[in-house]
Amino acid sequence: MTDAAALPGQPRGTVLSGPATARAVNVLAPNASAMTLDGTNTWIVSEPDSELAVVIDPGPLDDVHLRTVLDTAERAGKRVALTLLTHGHPDHAEGASRFAELSGTAVRALDPALRLGDEGLAAGDVIDLGGLELRVVPTPGHTADSLCFHLPADQAVLTGDTVLGRGTTVVAHPDGRLGDYLDSLRRLRSLTVDDGVRTVLPGHGPVLDDAQGAVEFYLAHRAHRLAQVETAVENGLRSPEEVVARVYADVDRSLWPAAELSVRAQMDYLKEHGLI
Repeated sequence: MTDAAALPGQPRGTVLSGPATARAVNVLAPNASAMTLDGTNTWIVSEPDSELAVVIDPGPLDDVHLRTVLDTAERAGKRVALTLLTHGHPDHAEGASRFAELSGTAVRALDPALRLGDEGLAAGDVIDLGGLELRVVPTPGHTADSLCFHLPADQAVLTGDTVLGRGTTVVAHPDGRLGDYLDSLRRLRSLTVDDGVRTVLPGHGPVLDDAQGAVEFYLAHRAHRLAQVETAVENGLRSPEEVVARVYADVDRSLWPAAELSVRAQMDYLKEHGLI
């Protein structure tokens, strides 16, 4: 068995519901799959001495899960006062409307179509609730509407699908763009270097205790894949399907459709920069 400390980002291992930091508690949704890993991590975030809590990514439309999130907060003496979304993919956001109904909260997101209430989210916004401070970090690339939330008090960042607890994420072409994603990873790296972020609280997979190592691994992985795609095209492969079969030959074929989205994004990036 591989030592978790030797893996990129130092994952904690098994994904469990429960406290991850002093202010963040995970409630794991029962939607495990090849794409969602162990399931969606729904995060309850609050100051330890506050009665108010924020929920980030309620997850799929599953009443049992949504009620479990509320019950978990209530057992800790918390009232959910706000719902936030990292992005609009169904495994993170499909249950948001029902959760808002159950909790009586507004839903804030970058995409206006996902909001319930008057307020959205934008770069530079700071969520201040019951003494809790969450800073909104724009991280487009996986999707155009992807956001992360910096939790300074725990030296942590909640990353949605921008950085996963295991494996790497998809650049969901055409909505997701590789150039944007690389910029977002560099933005996250700056948080680890300049703002003391040490812990990644991802949307899927285990918590990562080496945030800088995780982000640097992602940047190196993207550079490696981009070089592989460029070489494949130079060798005469023209369609994304052909490139996937060459570059992702060692990846489970059930993941090839997702890999094709990333390859399309990579090919667009190479064309934009005159490299193919």
